[in-house]
Amino acid sequence: MTLHESGEMYLETILRLSEKLEIVRSIDIADEMGFSKPSVSRAMKTLSTNGYITINPSTGSVRLLESGRAIAEKIYERHKLLSEYLERIGVNPKTAQEDACRIEHVISEESFNAIRDHVRMMQK
Repeated sequence: MTLHESGEMYLETILRLSEKLEIVRSIDIADEMGFSKPSVSRAMKTLSTNGYITINPSTGSVRLLESGRAIAEKIYERHKLLSEYLERIGVNPKTAQEDACRIEHVISEESFNAIRDHVRMMQK
């Protein structure tokens, strides 16, 4: 199944929150993303149905499954590298974050790898 940008954003948010919080719940995701609780609940149901996350019915905790974690880590790596790159070339940090958030979902693997290789060369 092809995951849309919004699904990738949810998975990335779950990953980032799980690095900060012991338990990630839908309300945490809603607060972080600025979305309504019903919207997040619908998205969590879809992500769960498609095998990207699991939701503990007794605690409400959301956990990434292997397939969801793989996508989240890929998107998060793109976000971090692209925002850092944009800042290094003089883009305002806030704008760099916003642009990286949009670019990370549409950039081809080939272009991203070329940028990543260029950034690594610049760091040497």
